Amino acid sequence: MMLGQRVRQFGEKLVRRRPLEPRNESEIPTPHLNSFDLVVFGVNRTLRAGVYILAGAVAVYVTGPAIIISFLVAGLFALLSGFYFAEFGARVPCCGSVYLYSYVTMGQLHAFITGWNIILHFVLATAYLTRAWSYTFDSLIGNHISQVLEGTFSEHMPSFLAPYPDFVALALVLLMAGLLILGVHVTARVTKVSTGINALVLSFIIISGFIKGDLHNWQLTEQDYKLAASGSSDSYSLGPLGSGGFVPFGFEGILRGAAVPFYSFFGLNAIVTTGKETPNPQRSIPWSIGIFISICFLAYSGVSAALTLMVPYYQIHPYNPLPQAFHHVGWAPAGYFVAVVILCALFYSLLVVMLTMSRLICAMAEDGLLFRGLGKIYARRGTPIVAILVSAILSGIMAVLFEIHHLVELLSVGVLLAYFLVAFSVLVLRRLHYTLTGGLGLMEVDSMIPSFCFLNVLLGLSQESSGLGCLMLDIGAAVHVTFIPLIQVPARPELQQEGENPGFTAGAVLLLLLIAGITAIIWRQPQNPSPLPFRVLSLPVFPLISIFVNIYLIIQMTTGTWAQFGIWNAVGFAIYFGYGIRHSLEEKSDQNPPASNFHTFDEHTSSAKSC
Repeated sequence: MMLGQRVRQFGEKLVRRRPLEPRNESEIPTPHLNSFDLVVFGVNRTLRAGVYILAGAVAVYVTGPAIIISFLVAGLFALLSGFYFAEFGARVPCCGSVYLYSYVTMGQLHAFITGWNIILHFVLATAYLTRAWSYTFDSLIGNHISQVLEGTFSEHMPSFLAPYPDFVALALVLLMAGLLILGVHVTARVTKVSTGINALVLSFIIISGFIKGDLHNWQLTEQDYKLAASGSSDSYSLGPLGSGGFVPFGFEGILRGAAVPFYSFFGLNAIVTTGKETPNPQRSIPWSIGIFISICFLAYSGVSAALTLMVPYYQIHPYNPLPQAFHHVGWAPAGYFVAVVILCALFYSLLVVMLTMSRLICAMAEDGLLFRGLGKIYARRGTPIVAILVSAILSGIMAVLFEIHHLVELLSVGVLLAYFLVAFSVLVLRRLHYTLTGGLGLMEVDSMIPSFCFLNVLLGLSQESSGLGCLMLDIGAAVHVTFIPLIQVPARPELQQEGENPGFTAGAVLLLLLIAGITAIIWRQPQNPSPLPFRVLSLPVFPLISIFVNIYLIIQMTTGTWAQFGIWNAVGFAIYFGYGIRHSLEEKSDQNPPASNFHTFDEHTSSAKSC
């Protein structure tokens, strides 16, 4: 009995949700936005520095000119995931972050996993942006810094780290941390100016690429590669040739190329968090997400097409692609101009990312899921000084030690996991009914699997429900879909030397048949009829497809990326189970803290004044 009671209490802590305080009618925002406003919000948060840097490393090492197809695949998958973000956010009657939505709807453990991996996203984005700034600045002064550092440290650096420690990137992180501690923030006017300049420069790059480009660069052969190798005088080596042509690294390269830039579409979160402020969210949100994905695809694919037309893909500089491309075609002044614009764009993006990261760390610390000292506020400036310093140290270490393509891969894994969690949440929440200020209960549906009723106790659910069987079918289907791509992992080339094992394919086929049967059963079960501003159609088919796609893209990453991601989450679970689960606000008191500190936080907004 004592063991069962402890298990129940432990389960209650894991699924305990953060209640929202009721708002007065005066606090509810009046619908004042339209679809165009939502698209602008999303584009502003997506077409930043990444569009200038990302195509280089992906085209050289992963896809070649087929990076255009990779962006199309990534855009289609992001569109699917965006609809689940929309329904997930629609369940909370206020604007906020994915962390907030997870805490309010799915509970404490789900919120911690989501928030912890979003922190990883921001840490890596900061390291990636500072490293890119360092490369771009170094190119303007003749690569003197990299030559000195590489000559001094390259012999002492392990093979899995960068060729040299980038102290310029570290100095930039510390500089930005100092500015944030002093209270520097991004104004709306700066945001608008930055967006306008971005649009003009991107248009210039795309038009220039089609003017100076050569279609032969999409049809390269081994002979072209040998000629380039014999005549190359660049300070960096040529990239791999692959099989040549438009798709030199095959279908596998396209899929891996789709997984790497997946994070670049994460700005759709801004549409979801503000979509409830439109008169007709059911119509505005899906249209805005579709238009946003289309614009981002055209921008990223246009820049990638211009780059691969101007320069053979194996000659693209992986970390400073566009300025070098203009030098390659003889437009040196344009190269210097683009480099200066990139430096400004990187600086702006870095300021926004580091400010947002410190707000998220501070919010989780105030909730007790992270160490409370991280939420300490510098009274004179009103800034979370400890959160800023800790996030700067983590980002600085990553920027010093790792190359851009390693950072981007790990960055994309965190985003794919967030998409996976959101699709899974939508699948589960359709079987639950709850109030945002009360307990969590299962829908009353026909009993299907009474033998699983002990899970009510394990999960701490507030009432016995015959709908638990249907919920378990949802979860079971999601687990089976997850295992389909995972059973293909032992067949990866780096994990085995012999041919493919037909047993993996047979296992996948059996799982598919089982999933089809479970899906057919789930389809006929009732769902939560509560009205929402936006609902995804064809549940559970589309969520299961989204879960499969996200896991499949995750396993396209290298084993080293998996190991780093596993270490980060192992540290996170140690913090949560060693500290957070015992110090969360719900554990300390039944009284809710002031809602303002929690409700106003938005991971894509830099204007929040408190954590």
